[in-house]
Amino acid sequence: MGIKTYRPTTSSLRQRSALDFEEINTDNPYKPLVKPLKKFGGRNSRGHISIRYHGGGHKRQYRMIDFQRDKFDIPGEVETIEYDPNRSAFISLVKYKDGERRYILTPKKLNIGERVVSSNNQVDILPGNSMPLRYIPVGTLVHNVELRKGKGGQMAKSAGAGAQILAKEGKYAHVRLPSSEIRFVHLDCRATIGRVSNVNHQNIMGGKAGRSRWKRRRPHVRGSAMNPIDHPHGGGEGRAKGGRNPVSPWGKPTKGYKTRKNKRTQPYIVRRRSK
Repeated sequence: MGIKTYRPTTSSLRQRSALDFEEINTDNPYKPLVKPLKKFGGRNSRGHISIRYHGGGHKRQYRMIDFQRDKFDIPGEVETIEYDPNRSAFISLVKYKDGERRYILTPKKLNIGERVVSSNNQVDILPGNSMPLRYIPVGTLVHNVELRKGKGGQMAKSAGAGAQILAKEGKYAHVRLPSSEIRFVHLDCRATIGRVSNVNHQNIMGGKAGRSRWKRRRPHVRGSAMNPIDHPHGGGEGRAKGGRNPVSPWGKPTKGYKTRKNKRTQPYIVRRRSK
């Protein structure tokens, strides 16, 4: 998947870049696996804004993705590779031997017509195949990693993401996540072989503000540009740097402030992510 640029006939096109979508082979999703997706504009159930700078955007439909990969020992063939507006990775429509179709996350180097299989035993170490961590060799790159057996993949699902199995000790595997965090994951948890597709996603340049609006991102206002009543960093004569450590509009420290409170899973983290 490459990146294309545009002839600079306007100032926004001068900075804009986009994917060439060479891998995509259809514009029409598989209707039985599509459902409506309602917009909330950052509002909660009471209608109050709980997430600032959300709203607008293009209409979307949700594609139901098989994160559990629980169709065991039935081979499937990749029919299409599609764009999904709800995630940064591409998705693939897999037709299994019994006739059922499911969407999965597309791993890198998985092509149309290739075979994928999910099993509770060892299968070939090929992109798209899914199995428990106990059967995956040390050093392999995986994605869609489970945290709890049978719950479905929760880690390494975005474009270009890949977790690496560093070691196996007792009933746990040492897995290095894309954030560089090293974590214990039970050997019975499943993972899919390979790195997630669309590696160039992080290199795309929007080029204009409107492209962010299409993605439901409204303009983000700096705290130092506000009045003192609206933000702790606001006010002052001329351009000011805030005069204090970075905080939220409600005075809570932000950059570098630890917010983790889940003591139950703390023992499973070997090393926190590097800054």
